[in-house]
Amino acid sequence: MKKIFTVLVFCFAFVATSNAQQALGLRFGGGMVFGAEISYQKDLSAANRLEVDLGLESSWASLNGTYQWVKDLSSLADGVKWYYGAGAGILIGDAVGLGLNGQLGIEYTLKEIPLQFSLDTRPGYYFGDKYGFGFGANLAARYKF
Repeated sequence: MKKIFTVLVFCFAFVATSNAQQALGLRFGGGMVFGAEISYQKDLSAANRLEVDLGLESSWASLNGTYQWVKDLSSLADGVKWYYGAGAGILIGDAVGLGLNGQLGIEYTLKEIPLQFSLDTRPGYYFGDKYGFGFGANLAARYKF
């Protein structure tokens, strides 16, 4: 378990050292497991980004990566966007599960301070003895830098 945790931390640190518009925060909600994740986003272009989420609890750990397409909804209000994406992840608990996931959500970035709030869902299927399909709503708050 220590080796897997170390690999997860190094992967997350590698992604976090890149130069571009980035956001770092917490993501709360459900899916395969309920809890909190450290959430990191890196813009790849104006319309695409990568999101990496690392979740750690006493009985499980997860690492999910999602490639997202971001669309502007400024017709509703400035700072509102919606996004969708696809990705993969690993879930380590009673057993190890490798999975595929999708993501669909809406976000709002404050104008005065660089805080981003999002509401999304990340349905996924994890292959493994004790896993299967997971689906849930998530709320995230991130600081953009």
